[in-house]
Amino acid sequence: MNRSERWVEQPEASEKRTMASQLEARVREDIINGRLTPGSRLRLKELAEHYDAGVIPLREALSRLAASGFVSAEDQKGFSVGRISAEEIRDITNTRLLIECQALAESIRRGDLEWESRLIAAHHRLDRLPIVEGPERLMKPEWENAHETFHQALIANCGSPWLLHLSRMLRDQTARYRMLSVHYENGAERDVPGEHRALLDAALARDVDKACVLLAQHYETTTRTVLAHEALKG
Repeated sequence: MNRSERWVEQPEASEKRTMASQLEARVREDIINGRLTPGSRLRLKELAEHYDAGVIPLREALSRLAASGFVSAEDQKGFSVGRISAEEIRDITNTRLLIECQALAESIRRGDLEWESRLIAAHHRLDRLPIVEGPERLMKPEWENAHETFHQALIANCGSPWLLHLSRMLRDQTARYRMLSVHYENGAERDVPGEHRALLDAALARDVDKACVLLAQHYETTTRTVLAHEALKG
C-alpha cells in the first residue's frame, strides 16, 4: 500500500472514531437517565437499529463505556449495563470527599482573579438552567454539563493534575446515582441551586473550612437520597 492509499483511508478511520464518540455519548446519557436499566443486556443488533448506527462503531463505544464502568463486558456474554449498589455509592462518596476536599482546599488557597472569574462564569450558567425536563423528570444534559463544569472550576486551581484526574473519574462514576437522586427526590425538600451558591460564596470568601463542609454536605445529601430509593435498599 503506497502513501496516497493510506492517506485516502484516514478520513474513513476518523469518521468511525467520530461516530463511536457520538454513540458513546448517547448510550452514556441513556444509561444515566435510566432508559437503559442497570444489569440489562446490550444486544448489538438491537442497539444498532435503535441508534441507527453500525455495529463496529457501536462495539467501540460500548468498549469505551466498559473502561469507565458504565458498561460491563464479559467473554462470550457480550455487554450489559453496569449494575449499581449501595456499597458502591457509599465507597465512591467517601473516596470523593477525600480527594475533592483536598483539591478544593488547595484550589482556594491558590485562587487568583482568573480562577474567580471562571468559577463565577461557570456558576452563572449552572444557576440559570433547569435541572430536569418532562413528566419523567429526566436530568437535562445541558444542566449535567454545566454542573460538571462548575464542580471542576471549584478545584481547577489546585495545582495537582492527579487530583484533577481522580476527581473527574470519581465524578463520572456518580452520574447515574446523581440521576436517581434528582429523579426521586421531592424538589421542595432540597435546594440544589442554593447549595451551589453557598459553595461559590465560601470559595470566593477563601473560607476553606466552610467550603469543605459544604461540599461534604452536598455529596452526602445526594448519597442519602439515593440510598433511600427502593432499588438500593437491603
